[in-house]
Amino acid sequence: MTSILGISAFYHDSAAALIIDGKIISAAQEERFSRKKHDSRYPFNSIKFVLEHSNLKISEIDHIVFFEKPFLKFERLLETYLAFAPKGFLSFSMSMPIWLREKLFQKKFLFEKLKQHDKNFNDINKINFSEHHFSHAASAFYPSPFKEAVVLTLDGVGEWATTTVAVGKENKINMLREIHFPHSIGLLYSAFTYYTGFKVNSGEYKVMGLAPYGQPKFKNLILNELIDLKDDGTFRLNMKYFNYATGLTMTNEKFSNLFGKKVRDPEKDLLTQFHMDIASSIQAATEEIVLKLTSSIAKETKIKNLCMAGGVALNCVANGKILKNQSFENIWFQPAAGDAGGSLGAALGFWYQELGKKRQTNSDSDSMKGSFLGPSFSDEQIEYKLKKVGAKYEKLNQEVLITTIVNELIKEKSIGWFQGRMEFGPRALGSRSIIADPRSDKMQKELNLKVKFRESFRPFAPSILREDLNDWFELNVDSPYMLLVANVKKNIQIPMNEKDKKLFGIEKLNIKRSSIPAVTHVDYSARIQTVHKQTNPKYYKLLQKFKDVTGCPLLLNTSLNVRGEPIVCLVEDAFRCFMGTNLDILVCENFILYKEKQNKNLFKNYINKFEKD
Repeated sequence: MTSILGISAFYHDSAAALIIDGKIISAAQEERFSRKKHDSRYPFNSIKFVLEHSNLKISEIDHIVFFEKPFLKFERLLETYLAFAPKGFLSFSMSMPIWLREKLFQKKFLFEKLKQHDKNFNDINKINFSEHHFSHAASAFYPSPFKEAVVLTLDGVGEWATTTVAVGKENKINMLREIHFPHSIGLLYSAFTYYTGFKVNSGEYKVMGLAPYGQPKFKNLILNELIDLKDDGTFRLNMKYFNYATGLTMTNEKFSNLFGKKVRDPEKDLLTQFHMDIASSIQAATEEIVLKLTSSIAKETKIKNLCMAGGVALNCVANGKILKNQSFENIWFQPAAGDAGGSLGAALGFWYQELGKKRQTNSDSDSMKGSFLGPSFSDEQIEYKLKKVGAKYEKLNQEVLITTIVNELIKEKSIGWFQGRMEFGPRALGSRSIIADPRSDKMQKELNLKVKFRESFRPFAPSILREDLNDWFELNVDSPYMLLVANVKKNIQIPMNEKDKKLFGIEKLNIKRSSIPAVTHVDYSARIQTVHKQTNPKYYKLLQKFKDVTGCPLLLNTSLNVRGEPIVCLVEDAFRCFMGTNLDILVCENFILYKEKQNKNLFKNYINKFEKD
């Protein structure tokens, strides 16, 4: 038995993953345990979890692989500061002490940290280093169902690379070409995240959600001024508009002057039509870049399968366009596409590329186990925790529970659904979810404002039985990880009248778009999750029962957390979230909790507990 521990840390989204004999056993992100969003610290709790889950000690692990090479990253920082000198001295003087104290001597630093888990761990040579983009590529190709595929990685930046194209064949990945820092689609998108007043590295999906409310009026300005885009999708950014290479902000004054407005201050400035048009423009420009890139690599390689990872692969709107473009017959996206997934890629890459192990694929399914790779809890553990927090609960058998929940959903109740192993990746997929009736026309606004405490424009996703997918959406491929956007079918759309068409921006939010309004975005699209019996049998049963009763095979699914909070991990996290929001019901495995039956003294003011994301 060969065990490999993968670690990603020290930038954002620290995580740990464990594979045994090439099989993915467990993986989790540190933020879920620490309750600190995008936690970048050494993932002590994640490592503790993956070890305990397999009953292993650090000293028993055969190989430990860190997801990137610190020396290469340090070289990039030094060269960047030299290239832009004397600009950037403040940024340089702030980052260097941390590098010289901790990051540069990462092997020793990691060794000391790993010893905290097990004082018998004494072999520093077990620690290996992968390359950032290779870790991403490995996380995308090795779990995929393909024997051969083009692997595209797009993110902010790794050591040097920001965009890489590779070919995976059997057990090997061959890196073909790279685009280097500071030229980056991820950082270009993040610059607009910053400019519209959202948080970089967490607010990018808000920009994507805001885009359909606007018009891409500035798309040509972006493509003419900010980026030199070639026909094959390769590009260079015009760095005179950006500040991220050496400064403490993403954009500079020239950037603001180009678009005619200052950076939005989220505390003082409301979102206006201008910001919606900006969001629409960067989304449209990103789609054009990605489509040119994917079309050219499809022509060049003549390979029919594509795998994607890196933060930009979480742009599910662009992903939907790649699929529609049909340059590739099949596409597979790593569900933990960001840096957290690098921990898994580092481990898998070592197993196949370094140790040269044979790879087996199954054309019908990937090897991610539905991405349900985190902790789960027995009924005994759950009951113990519920008693400890003072909860009032009932225990039901599974059939009665599912029937009860369906009846509550029909009454427009919002329900916390805590089941099985926690998801790995940024999406709740029916394990740590809030669910509701998608046919309700008040649910989208109500959940955003009363439960999630966040902007009313944010869309919600539908979870749908895979076999019913094509009856409701313009899509007929698996989308188990909520990484594809497609339109709802014409026959369930409600066309806008002339008066509705004249509305601007957020006013469009109140117009009913389809017979499933709670999951239909303003442009008639939805971010779809297909639910499969093999990977999530209980959630599948719930959807099936909902379909039997209502004729509708889908539910609204959003993550069980509030704005700025990591998705819940433990029973006590779920109970806190339940008691601090307007959720009506919480279900933890076979236990059901009704809000009105809880002790009023346990109600919490949750709205300001977490920073805005």
